Amino acid sequence: MITFLIGLVILVVGASLYGRFCEKVMKPSDRKTPAEEKYDGVDYVPMKSWKNSLIELLNIAGTGPILGPIQGILFGPIAFITIPIGCVLGGAFHDYMVGMISVRSDGEQMPGLIQRFLGKYAYTIYHFFVCLLLLLLSTVFVFTPGDLFVTQLLHGEGTLHEPATWIVYGVIFLYYIIATLLPIDKIIGRIYPVFGGVLLLSALGIFAGMFVKGYELSEIWETGVSFVNPYGERFIPIFFVTVACGIVSGFHSTQATLISRTMANEHEGRMTFYNMMALEGFIAMVWAAAAMGAVKMGLATNDMLHDSATSVVGIVAKDMLGTVGGTIAVIGVIVLPITSGDTALRSLRIMIADALHIDTSKKRNSLLLALPIFGTVAAILLFAKSNASGFNILWRYFSWGNEVIAVFAFAMITVYMCRNKMPYIMALLPGSFYMYVVSSYILSAKIGFRLPWLAAYIIAAVLAVGYAALVLRCGKKAEASELS
Repeated sequence: MITFLIGLVILVVGASLYGRFCEKVMKPSDRKTPAEEKYDGVDYVPMKSWKNSLIELLNIAGTGPILGPIQGILFGPIAFITIPIGCVLGGAFHDYMVGMISVRSDGEQMPGLIQRFLGKYAYTIYHFFVCLLLLLLSTVFVFTPGDLFVTQLLHGEGTLHEPATWIVYGVIFLYYIIATLLPIDKIIGRIYPVFGGVLLLSALGIFAGMFVKGYELSEIWETGVSFVNPYGERFIPIFFVTVACGIVSGFHSTQATLISRTMANEHEGRMTFYNMMALEGFIAMVWAAAAMGAVKMGLATNDMLHDSATSVVGIVAKDMLGTVGGTIAVIGVIVLPITSGDTALRSLRIMIADALHIDTSKKRNSLLLALPIFGTVAAILLFAKSNASGFNILWRYFSWGNEVIAVFAFAMITVYMCRNKMPYIMALLPGSFYMYVVSSYILSAKIGFRLPWLAAYIIAAVLAVGYAALVLRCGKKAEASELS
């Protein structure tokens, strides 16, 4: 338990200090925000700071900070140190900078920011990846909460031919359609505070339950540092792809830019963007610890962590909190992906509308744009349910694509910081590291090029150095352009 507590101290103290430093670098002002200057009653709508913070938390906290850490803890207690450090220096910084840059760029979404700071070629590649990611993510966030609801609350099987499965999926789809099309303050702004309460209560319940139930956790000085888990998977890159949403997630950039259109004051940025990501890091650490404790208590096995993380959620929740409390905790876990899926689809609609110059303040245009998006999600969902390995394929491509998007975001942040004479090394280092992660993953993975690990690592290192050089070149060119 000591390693876990040390990790929490790193998270809390690190987030407080580094968050303030990031804020000092950005120097928030009292200038008018896009929510005020471009108010349209649909996406540009000023909302209260506490609402924006809760919405941002629920937007970014899908199943990733729960299922990912449950699988990631297979690498041992090193996870308790890696998650907070990565969250403080990488993920929270990433979310804060993207959100603030968007606020200062008229609420532009990520594709627009990529084009503005990295150019049209990067924009074309990024736009393909981000649309693909949001489609995959939206599908995952119908699949996982739907199956959790059916298996944990209805005690069904969650199979392709089970009517309850498709009824639950249908209800989730209906909610997504409503939340995607209606003004952001009408649905999301009103029900998210309730969802936020359930989420926080469930996370705090699991945290307290570990101490009440006496869950034992391994210490890093007892196990040592393991760079290969029991299934032969390498710490780099597998851990950082698996635990993406607790450390660094490119998806978060699409959500921070969404909230940039509802912020009334730049000074709210650190709480809304940085601190909410730090809170997600806390959620990730709690579930990682709970999963480790469940294995040591004999309630779960490593195979369950690796192959059936969703079942571990129900086991842990009900053991710690009893039937009623456990059910509430499971509902909190179900809420997480649903409150990310709706805003993912909303972000996708906005990005496509911006690219095609479609006026989405007209409901008819929004509906016509949303229909093919939902149709594509339904088709991917059907594939995932009908193929025995469908979900694993979906999840792996989603996880990898998620980090690819983060690499683009870090590059954009680096160029912005170069242009504005800020310490760009803050963005260049995590961006280069994640370039190494995504490259070594796709080069070695079964869903990729299947190269031997040594070859994958060497090529990835070359690509990471090339990435750093190219981004710095873009940054210096932008800086020179500003001076001329």
